[in-house]
Amino acid sequence: CVYEYGRFVTKKTVLIAGAAGFIGRHVAREVSDNGWHVIGLGRSDWLDWRDYGLATWHSAEVSIDSLMEYAGKLNVVVHCAGGGSVGFSVDNPAVDFDMTVRTTSIVLEFIRVHSPSTRLVYPSSAAVYGQVNVLPIIEETPLNPVSPYGLHKQMAEALCKLYASQFGLSVAIVRLFSIYGTELRKQLLWDACRKLQQGQCEFFGTGEEVRDWLHVEDAAKLLFLAAQNAASTCPVVNAGSGLGVPVKEILQHLSNQFGYELTPKFSSKHKAGDPNAYIADISKVGMWNWAPEISWREGVAEYVDWYKKCQ
Repeated sequence: CVYEYGRFVTKKTVLIAGAAGFIGRHVAREVSDNGWHVIGLGRSDWLDWRDYGLATWHSAEVSIDSLMEYAGKLNVVVHCAGGGSVGFSVDNPAVDFDMTVRTTSIVLEFIRVHSPSTRLVYPSSAAVYGQVNVLPIIEETPLNPVSPYGLHKQMAEALCKLYASQFGLSVAIVRLFSIYGTELRKQLLWDACRKLQQGQCEFFGTGEEVRDWLHVEDAAKLLFLAAQNAASTCPVVNAGSGLGVPVKEILQHLSNQFGYELTPKFSSKHKAGDPNAYIADISKVGMWNWAPEISWREGVAEYVDWYKKCQ
């Protein structure tokens, strides 16, 4: 029970580790909108956490002690804490390992010892697949990560599967493809907006790289749904749109939304750890009665509007 509006109300409770992050805050809002009591945990001094539906926010590292102190009786943990950048992982592989693998082992051990009925949702990444030859990518595709980021996500997944099979924990793994949306102040759309605003139009790669773009609000809905499907069998699902869009097409649409008549140019240089093409097969997650609702064209237009307002 939680105390609200002068009385005790029975609500399901979720703890979101890394709730201040881009994905974590949208999951918090989605879960709160569905009537859950949301506890946030993370390293930042997050000031506007109430705007995302959190009942409370704790600025702390993910540790057994912090989980013991702040978690209470939980129905679900959504573990959004961890490394969030291929580039960062290449420059700081040991730190990325600590952020991703170590924190996952802590959350799993906390649930095993102190709260075995709690369900765990783990947002993984399509980076676990590495370079692929067959598209779209099914969940059974052999994992062959080509970056520390992808390798660490694979290791975290392996821990989740082990704790589910050996200790009976209820877990679900969601492999996120290219997540975007308003408030994301990094990666392709943010960098492109900044460049276009300065009259620049040259980008890394060839422009032929294909990505599967999923709006963060659709991703948040899926992660909430994953909590209801977590099991000791540890289901693994792809989270994408099922559509592949070349980077040059994304950037041309973004430029048009800005009102610029600029044709993106490309350096033909590749960033370390970046695959050539990713398209998700989402037939498995369709069995959960989930499908993306926001098209990439609509989402990019929304992003440009947001970017203009925040300048």
